[in-house]
Amino acid sequence: MEYEVKLKVTQRKKSIKALKMKKFFLSSVITLVLSGLSFIVLGQDIILSQANKSGIYTKGQKISVTAFAENLSGDTLHVRVFKNNSQLIDQKNIIIGKDSIIVYEGSADKPCSIIIDAKAAGKNAGLGMLIDPEKLKPGARCPADFDRYWNNMKKSLNAFPWDIKRAVVMGTQSDKGFICEDIEINCLGPKPARGYFARPEKASPKSLPIVLLVHAAGVKGSWCRSEPANAMKYARKGALCFDLNAHGMLDDQPESYYEDLEKGDLKTYWLQGLTNRDEVYFRGMYLRLLRTIDFLTTQPEWDGKRILVIGESQGGGQALVAAGLDPRVSAVVAIVPAMCDWFGSLVGRMGGWPQPFESDSLKKEMRKALPYFDAANILKDSKASIYAEIGLIDMVCPSTSVYAALNQAKGQKFIYAVPYRPHHQPEGALAKTWEKDFFKTREAFIQNYLK
Repeated sequence: MEYEVKLKVTQRKKSIKALKMKKFFLSSVITLVLSGLSFIVLGQDIILSQANKSGIYTKGQKISVTAFAENLSGDTLHVRVFKNNSQLIDQKNIIIGKDSIIVYEGSADKPCSIIIDAKAAGKNAGLGMLIDPEKLKPGARCPADFDRYWNNMKKSLNAFPWDIKRAVVMGTQSDKGFICEDIEINCLGPKPARGYFARPEKASPKSLPIVLLVHAAGVKGSWCRSEPANAMKYARKGALCFDLNAHGMLDDQPESYYEDLEKGDLKTYWLQGLTNRDEVYFRGMYLRLLRTIDFLTTQPEWDGKRILVIGESQGGGQALVAAGLDPRVSAVVAIVPAMCDWFGSLVGRMGGWPQPFESDSLKKEMRKALPYFDAANILKDSKASIYAEIGLIDMVCPSTSVYAALNQAKGQKFIYAVPYRPHHQPEGALAKTWEKDFFKTREAFIQNYLK
């Protein structure tokens, strides 16, 4: 299984700092490409490789994928080939020998994705590829009154009187020189924004960047909740950091509180209000994002320039939305982002999580309500720098959906397409390779941006 990193930079006027950042990433890309040329997965039972290590192809270019599974010689390799995640275009059973086996050959005449899934003796491997991803467009047009709708939303939010509750988090005082607070900020929509806010105690005015952390889907899992440690991590790096939970939940509650929410008010929350523009669940989530950014920008320590939003999956979608709805957001780290190109199915592609248009709700009404909350529309005027990691075998947030959204943004884009990444982080023999070449690169982007 092999890969290469793809970097796209949209040129625009850059400060001296931005030019330094660009130089850093160009050197990083060179390193990643060179390591990809000699990439060998040790201990992998099934090794898939493709002619183009990057996984990125052009229209008509030949795709050739081979499998090597010497340790499973004599077993049957079950191969399935999918187009655009959900269309099964080929399947075959092959007896494994000592040599490499060609499992797929083909090409495509228009932008799409191809995913190879191979299984044998309880082992499995996957490999993905994209054809002309930069030509992918959203499945549906942006509404004519899109800007008017969100401008009105922001005007209403700005007119909403502030009511902020805050309490110092005990136990974090051992971090001398820092303070962490449990914050509740009133908001339209109807839940408040809640999370943990950490910062250096004696920072000078206009000296610090903002980091906003947003969370993946779910209710009771550790990945869904705000934690003081998350906020403190970036405060120690010299930032004003807010760890925002997605649902306006109370922080630090007994496990039963989150279990009750998951079974009750937040059960399948992603399907709530799909047919009414003013009741779509994500409307409230996005308003809480904007309200939190408004709060953070009132802090005297903010340098007035840098706002970095970081999230994975649902959090990655929120990060892109923040960049699209608030021009003050200057950079985003979006990891396998959701909420992109919800209408991809109209043009034969799977939409991004939570695939609302593929639900049983009324299609006509959804086409009127959902476009206002699709990151593929929201990103259209963004000039933020976007660092995105895309899994080319992601069956939750399809690579095509992410590209359809990112292609609308106007700022710098650092796009890392990982041919072997599913929705979750790679595991087993691939974990160390991914951590070295992608996770560390992501952390370097963040660290460099916060300098």
